This record gives sequence, C-alpha cells and structure tokens, in this order.
Amino acid sequence: MACWYEGPLAAFATETTGTDVETDRIVSAAVVVQDAPGLRPRVSRWLVDPGVPVPEAATAAHGLTEEHLHRSGRWPAPVMYETAQALAEQARAGRPLVVMNAPFDLTLLDRELRRHRASSLGRWLERTPLYVLDPRVLDRHLDRCRKGHRTLPDLCAQYGVPLDGASGAAAGAQAALEVVRAVGRRFAGRLERLSPAELHALQAVWHAAQARGLETWFALSGTEEAVDPAWPLRPDARAAA
Repeated sequence: MACWYEGPLAAFATETTGTDVETDRIVSAAVVVQDAPGLRPRVSRWLVDPGVPVPEAATAAHGLTEEHLHRSGRWPAPVMYETAQALAEQARAGRPLVVMNAPFDLTLLDRELRRHRASSLGRWLERTPLYVLDPRVLDRHLDRCRKGHRTLPDLCAQYGVPLDGASGAAAGAQAALEVVRAVGRRFAGRLERLSPAELHALQAVWHAAQARGLETWFALSGTEEAVDPAWPLRPDARAAA
C-alpha cells in the first residue's frame, strides 16, 4: 500500500484583503484534488466580492483589484457554503487536506462562515474529521536547523517544486500539495509509518512548540508579541465569551 504522500491528497488556499483572520475577508479560494502523483488535478475556484474595501497592499500581493472583484466576484455567503462543503467532501473521502499555514486559511474561512452563514467550519466537520497537513509545520519540525524564511516560495525552492511565476489560490494550493509530497519523500524514514491522523495530532503539538519558541525569540529581540499556539484552527474568542 502506498504511503500517504504517494496517495490521494487535496489542498486548500485563499487570497485575502489582509492578514487579520478576525477582520479581513477572503477574495478568492481554491481546492485542488490529486489522486496520485503526476495525475492531472481537479481544481475548484471561487472569486468573491468581499463587500469591503480591498487595500492596495492586498491587490499588490495577489493582483485582484476591488473593481475586478465587484465586477466578477460572487457574494460571500454562497461561496463560503460551497467552500466548506468542498472541504467536508474531502474529509468524507478520507483525503488529507494540505494547507500552508493552516491556522490562517482555515480560521479565516471559519470566521467568514460565522459572518455570512451563521455557521462554523467545526459544524461542517463534526461528523467526519479532517486531517490537515501543513507544509510549514512539517518543514519546521523535520528540518529545524535550516536557517532562512519558510514561506511557500522558500519551501518550493528548498524541495524543488516549480512555481514558474504562477499566482492565485489554485497555484498556491497545488504548490503546497507538491511540497508536502516532497517533504514526505525526503523524510520518509520518519514519516512513512505515520498515518494522516497521527500526523495531524503531532502537528498540533509541533506547532504549539514552534509558537513558544517564536515567542521566546521575540522576547529576546525586545518585542513582546504573542503567537497563537492553536493549530489547525484558532478558537473564536467571541463565541467562547
């Protein structure tokens, strides 16, 4: 039986109005499904009119202007429903979901579901667990001593995954999926015996340790900055209040 990194995988990515999961909005999203390495992936794409201004800095990052989104994007409510439904389908199919920096994209989707659907990502996944593979968490744990940044382009360069100047949520999702396959192969001796469920649980522990280490680094640098240890989804403080 093939190892998980040689089998079916899905990936999810978004583009947004900014970097605050509590206040920023999704402007595009994609789910990529690949049944085996080398096979043509199936891609679902969504373009969203967020209903709020799109900062110039966000447009510079992803190329989506406020005018284009007003003209070609759909209302958020149906898009968030369809996106959550697509992730739930992956969970039911037993496909691990690759998400680069999962606490950002998954938390943002959760907040959009709460905002526009009076729902949550947890409700969509309460019957079937979703096993997440986060290339940033995996790489940080498995190659701790390597210096340098660990953005998606950095990881693509490190693991020989071509980006070819491609942009957009679908390109990001596909690249993250290929990085995870490459991570699995490079560290096969440490990963091939682990199931996606076991890896999901381990990544939560690894991410929490990484967050503590980052907070320590910030403190030593004279910056008191908190790093949320929750993975792959940050709890909604307003819901808990």
